[in-house]
Amino acid sequence: MMYRTLVLFDIDGTLLKVGSMNRRVLADALIEVYGTEGSTGSHDFSGKMDGAIIYEVLSSAGLEHREISEKFDKARQAYIALFRERARREDITLLEGVRELLDALSARSDTLLGLLTGNFEGSGRHKLKLPDIDRYFPFGAFADDALDRNDLPRIALERARRMTGTNFSPAQTVIIGDTEHDIRCARALDARSIAVATGNFTMEELARHKPGALFSNLAGTGDVLAEILTPQHS
Repeated sequence: MMYRTLVLFDIDGTLLKVGSMNRRVLADALIEVYGTEGSTGSHDFSGKMDGAIIYEVLSSAGLEHREISEKFDKARQAYIALFRERARREDITLLEGVRELLDALSARSDTLLGLLTGNFEGSGRHKLKLPDIDRYFPFGAFADDALDRNDLPRIALERARRMTGTNFSPAQTVIIGDTEHDIRCARALDARSIAVATGNFTMEELARHKPGALFSNLAGTGDVLAEILTPQHS
């Protein structure tokens, strides 16, 4: 199979939205492990890695890096377990045009889909399974792999290579997300970025970060598909 394009999707704010239960689950997991939720109730999660969020919200409660690190794996596991236990299909809103775009992309033999997300894999996959879109993504790079989102693109490319035997170049790679962090991590790889204003960032805010393309949402399947498949020079 000759792949020409690798498309890496963010999850929250790009493919779907999760209700307020997600924040409550994290707070409860942190209270269980550390005895405090820190600033979980008010912290801005947009575009951030789950692991980095844990460090940030607990640091705000006065915990030192060493204290957080010692119980980090336990906290990650507690959060994933609680999320899987509590999350229901009605907690997930699949965003407009997502299923149609995934259907169109997955029907192509020259395009490979993957995830590039700040979610831990266990909770992120559950978010996708509830509306039945996990099946579109055979691999991904997750918050389990790094604390810095900019480290994820190269991890994703290596996993794509191992799975398919194809060495995707940055010019063949498209990263789709709803925050400035997604645009920046694409730039760190010199990959193409497509920003979508379906999260907490407006069109104007995203435009300031100069994504390769910008859409208000993913509803225009033909237009988004054309942008994804437009050849770029290395």
